[in-house]
Amino acid sequence: MRLLRVGPAGAERPVVRNSARKHFDLSGVTADIGGAFLASGLDEARRAAAEGALPEIDISGERVGAPIAKPGVVLCIGMNYAAHAAESGAEPPEEPVIFYKAPNTVIGPDDDLLIPRGSTRTDWEVELAVVIGRTARYLESPAAAWDHIAGFATSNDVSERELQIDRSGGQWSKGKSAETFNPLGPALVTSDELEDPVSGLRPLRLRSWVNGEPRQDSTTADMVFSVADLIYRLSQFTVLDPGDIVNTGTPQGVALSGRFPYLKAGDVVEIEVEGLGRQRNECKDA
Repeated sequence: MRLLRVGPAGAERPVVRNSARKHFDLSGVTADIGGAFLASGLDEARRAAAEGALPEIDISGERVGAPIAKPGVVLCIGMNYAAHAAESGAEPPEEPVIFYKAPNTVIGPDDDLLIPRGSTRTDWEVELAVVIGRTARYLESPAAAWDHIAGFATSNDVSERELQIDRSGGQWSKGKSAETFNPLGPALVTSDELEDPVSGLRPLRLRSWVNGEPRQDSTTADMVFSVADLIYRLSQFTVLDPGDIVNTGTPQGVALSGRFPYLKAGDVVEIEVEGLGRQRNECKDA
């Protein structure tokens, strides 16, 4: 099942898209797609969609918002791809590197990306986002993580490297939490569409482009910590609630590598995660 939120910012309505790319209004099941719905309403939405009980709608020309309304936290994993750790001059971590982004960084997949005032080192990071569907607290094993995941989405963990590194004060979040710094979506794809019954999440290709030129191209097979392992480990440190977002790290090919220029106003960033959809954000000065 693919869930979207469509409409003006702050007034989005919930939508289901089926395999035929037709769209259906989910407002009769839930007012919005957030933690409460993910915790208890997914099965009802599936039933309504399967029974043809949802009215078909045309969303042509409408804005697509982030697929999750008001996440409680945006928890991020640093250096979780071996090749990206290498291009950053670091060894792959033995424990997950964790930092937070402000939840109000989350915007729609095609909204404008604002370059912070005075920034010359704003960077892109295509990532697989995990959306929590059930409270995860002291999970017993990585295998248990799958019962606590609602689905996945394309995410861009936009970063301002001067604030993250040179002026961090030891806190990466300073360079991660500027307004518009987490485009998300277009869709929340429920885990049953991507989960392999043997290995868990099948490998997914991640790619990014700036002004049409390729930047990142890798797969989740290069992850240091798998999705299930991450959720299991995180549950030992903190409680993950329905609607929370976990950005699982970015592969090599970012501007921090020194191989590409940083973003500036007028640039267009596109990112894509296989099976989850593509984003397009135009950069503008804040």
